[in-house]
Amino acid sequence: MSRPLRTAADHSVLTARFQPDAGGESRLGTDSGLTRASQPTVRSLGTSYEKFVGMGRLFGTDGVRGVANQDLTAELAMALGSAAARRLGSVGGRARRVAVVGRDPRASGEMLEAAVIAGITSEGVDALRVGVLPTPAVAYLAGAYDADFGVMISASHNPMPDNGIKIFGPGGHKLDDAAEDRIEELVHQGPGHRPTGARIGRVVDAEDALDRYLRHVGKAVTTRLDGLTVVVDCANGAASAAAPRAYRAAGANVIAISAEPNGLNINDGCGSTHMGALQAAVVAHRADLGLAHDGDADRCLAVDANGEIIDGDAIMVILALAMQEAGELASNTLVTTVMSNLGLHLAMRSAAIEVRTTGVGDRYVLEELRAGEYSLGGEQSGHIVMPAFGTTGDGILTGLRLMSRMAHTQTSLATLAAPMQTLPQVLINVEVADKATVAEAPEVRTAVAEAERALGDSGRILLRPSGTEQVVRVMVEAADEDTARRLAVRVADSVSEQS
Repeated sequence: MSRPLRTAADHSVLTARFQPDAGGESRLGTDSGLTRASQPTVRSLGTSYEKFVGMGRLFGTDGVRGVANQDLTAELAMALGSAAARRLGSVGGRARRVAVVGRDPRASGEMLEAAVIAGITSEGVDALRVGVLPTPAVAYLAGAYDADFGVMISASHNPMPDNGIKIFGPGGHKLDDAAEDRIEELVHQGPGHRPTGARIGRVVDAEDALDRYLRHVGKAVTTRLDGLTVVVDCANGAASAAAPRAYRAAGANVIAISAEPNGLNINDGCGSTHMGALQAAVVAHRADLGLAHDGDADRCLAVDANGEIIDGDAIMVILALAMQEAGELASNTLVTTVMSNLGLHLAMRSAAIEVRTTGVGDRYVLEELRAGEYSLGGEQSGHIVMPAFGTTGDGILTGLRLMSRMAHTQTSLATLAAPMQTLPQVLINVEVADKATVAEAPEVRTAVAEAERALGDSGRILLRPSGTEQVVRVMVEAADEDTARRLAVRVADSVSEQS
């Protein structure tokens, strides 16, 4: 059945639909349809695409990433927007199709946002622009606005020159491999028959997007935070407006640092990948704790009152024990990845909590959470997922839950984290030209086997290619740090020699 034509009145309906509410939730195939004169542009897009996928599969563990305007070009971003609209914008066969589009504040996001929206609207899908917001906010709003899909433009914790595109399906859920593969195929095929006139998608700014998200995360607060002082490092990223507001609304005294994004300073010596400034600020202000987010605020790491780092493993232990006590830990199970420290497993064993282990990447944690209907999962890096509140990792929500536990128990963060006794762990990131080939090199596998024999039952080694960068990660846990470092360096040297 053909889709009805839209009129100018339809756009008024769309605009009204997304006005602020009063508090409620409310390459290229022969079918491209292009003329011969337009083919040079098509070939340019194909060249851009081929250059990017020369690195491997277009989608990594967390969307599409690369150096903005070099790997991740405007042409590729437009193609991804178009392909996503074709694959996801037809779900349900509704006459009005809508995509939520958000971004972090890095400078290239302005360019890529325009390109993604051009691709989306060129396929007859309306774009609801929510501006600079955390990734979990975009995922939430895709469901709250009843959109067909959502797009977040961010490279998360990566340095400023990088950027990325994450696509969420209906309800704000991350896409499975099959959906990503189909979008990649559509990028490869190039544009099909595009609509004209009134059928072209329109662009609307969602003025109440941040307020809606803040009301949502506020529901995670189980105990008011009055009397708590928190220093929050916003990484000069997407948390800069949202995190301080969320924590103040819950009653905390908030000291915000690295909360003045200018498009160029995101993750620059700050945030969850550079904790030194936060540690110093917590001690200097005599705060109860510090919280660190990354560029798109889907991570949360913490610092106790003594300036000691509380990583994602310790946060998961704290939350798992709290949820077990409250009868909220489904199947008495925590889901985490192979990167979690052995200390987490020991702490959970002592509490009779089962641990389900997945591959690295929050998408695999999410898959396991959904498959087993579990209620808590996450990663050592600070991606914490609570399906009762969201479809993806949410750093601000995690911070609220962590502080709620402190307020409820009237206990310091250091005491709450005490059950987590971290075994010495050394992680070395080795930059390589071809991460997949290097990781499987016989010389590297031999070095790994030798390290495993040296560790025996007293530790472990994990070697894996990064899902987002041309990097091979070498992680070793051992009974003492010297052993862990010595073996990690030996394996990392083997990796480096193959590059």
